[in-house]
Amino acid sequence: MILKREKFEYQKEVLIERIFIKPPFKYEAIFQNEGCFIYIKGANSKFLSSENNLEIKEKQSVLLNCGTYFVEWLENSNNNSIEVIAFHLYPEILKKIYSQELPKSIAKTFRKTQIKKIISENIISKFVETLSFYFENPTLVNDDLLELKIKELILLLIQTKNSESVLEIISNLYSPNIINFKKIIALHLYEDLSLEELAKLCNLSLSSFKRQFKTIFDDSPMNYINHKKIEKAKELLKISNLSISEVSHKIGIHDPQYFTRFFKKNVGLTPSSFRNNLNQLS
Repeated sequence: MILKREKFEYQKEVLIERIFIKPPFKYEAIFQNEGCFIYIKGANSKFLSSENNLEIKEKQSVLLNCGTYFVEWLENSNNNSIEVIAFHLYPEILKKIYSQELPKSIAKTFRKTQIKKIISENIISKFVETLSFYFENPTLVNDDLLELKIKELILLLIQTKNSESVLEIISNLYSPNIINFKKIIALHLYEDLSLEELAKLCNLSLSSFKRQFKTIFDDSPMNYINHKKIEKAKELLKISNLSISEVSHKIGIHDPQYFTRFFKKNVGLTPSSFRNNLNQLS
C-alpha cells in the first residue's frame, strides 16, 4: 500500500515525486507519453513490461520508456517501508528545457530496449539523496530548480557506464513503440498476472486481447496459459530438486496450496504424487 506521496509539478505536470510504500504491493504504472527514471531504496523490485521481466536490486535504478509496467515488491524481512524517487521525462518538457541544447545523440531515433537497468552508481545515489532536502523544504522549489535537476540527472546518466543505452532510451521518447504480441505472452507466461494486466501490457482492451490471442494461438488465453504452466511445473518436478513451494513460485503461483489443487485438477495427481511416481519409474 502507498503510505505517503510527495510531488513537485512543472507546468502542471508531475515532474519529480517521492513515494513511500508498505510491501507487499503491486503497482501499475502507465507512461503513454513519457519516460521515467526510478530509484528505489528499501527492497528489491520486479519490473514487468511488454518487453521485459527484470529484477532491480535495492539502490539500483531504472530508466523506463513509454509503455505500461507492473512493479512488484514482496514483503521484506525487516518490515520497513520502501522509498521510491521518480523523475518523469516528458518529450515536450525535455525539448523545452534543452531548447537548442538537445544533444544530437538524443534527438536521433533508436529502437533497442524498453527498460534499462542502471548499474548501481555512487554518483547517481548521491544525487538522488540530495532530493530529500527539497522534499523536506518544498517552498524552496521552483521551475528553475526543477529544470536544473532534470538537466543534472540526464547529464549524470549520460556519464555512467550505461551511457549508450541511456541515450537509446531517451531517444525512444521521440519514437513510437511497436509491440510484439507473441513476445509479450512468452515473456510473462510464468508471472502472477491477470488477463486484464496482460491486456494492458499489450495496449489492448480485454476483449481485443482475447480476440487477438485466439487468432494467434488458436486457443483461449486461460487454456493456453494454464497448459503452459502445467507443462513447466511437470518439467521442474521431473528434472529439479526444487520444493513444491519453489515450483509453484517458478510458474507464477504464490500460494502452494492453490498450486497443488490446480495441478491435481489438470494432471490427476498432486505434485508430490507426480514426483514420487517419476522416482519409482527411474
